[in-house]
Amino acid sequence: MEELLRSVLPEGWRGLVPLIEHGVSVVAVVLVCWLAFTALRRVLHRAVARDRIDRTAASFVETVVRYGLVAVASIAVLSQMGVDTSSLLGSVGILGLTLGFAARDALSNVISGVFILWDRPFVIGDLIEIEGQYGRVDRITMRSTRVVTPDGKMLAIPNTSVVNTTVASYTNFPHLRLDVPIAVAVDEDLARVRELLLSVCAGPGFLDTPKAVAVVTQLNDYNVVFELRAWIEDETQHIPMRLALRERMFLALRDAGIRMPYETLEVRGA
Repeated sequence: MEELLRSVLPEGWRGLVPLIEHGVSVVAVVLVCWLAFTALRRVLHRAVARDRIDRTAASFVETVVRYGLVAVASIAVLSQMGVDTSSLLGSVGILGLTLGFAARDALSNVISGVFILWDRPFVIGDLIEIEGQYGRVDRITMRSTRVVTPDGKMLAIPNTSVVNTTVASYTNFPHLRLDVPIAVAVDEDLARVRELLLSVCAGPGFLDTPKAVAVVTQLNDYNVVFELRAWIEDETQHIPMRLALRERMFLALRDAGIRMPYETLEVRGA
């Protein structure tokens, strides 16, 4: 290339040949890395479209490769600029160890992200509940799991928290069961209460099979706690269906004259 440039450029510009060579090399390195990433991304997207690879794994691989290619391109560019990359890599290694101790939590999140992809307790698009937070998995990054809640919030939950806590998935099975408790006075007719509770979950949105049941879960001194267990058709309506069911249970019992206990404060004079 040097001979070609010297033959093409005017004599006054020939001193810039080394600089032009380095510039061309830098552009070539960046272009090759960009083409490699673009090609890999297309392959991953096609594999996901054909169900040959999980979307979660594809997203994680894409992120790792992106950072890896950026690192490779940076080292190659510095090498073309005349920087001694061997000593630089040694310094980077020492710096990496130092940062590793300082960023243990970040490294733990990356390792936990790998465990999530390996164990696959959920994938992108699943409805899950983590530490009381409910929503749909948007993506899994090297640091956190992103969950979109029903009210439009984006939650970034550290991967270590995901690995070290209980994760409830609402997507692994075709239907979802709602368990809604309610308390009635201890002297009420339990058979009548059960009949009223079962009547509120008959209709659109609820499944006839498996059948809903109303069971007694607690017997206390002043109340009896029922739990209505009803199956719904669409798991994405988990929260609104639960709220609506709880309200319908309350109204059905109240309108039927069923007494529901409440806390009382007894004050006695001296």
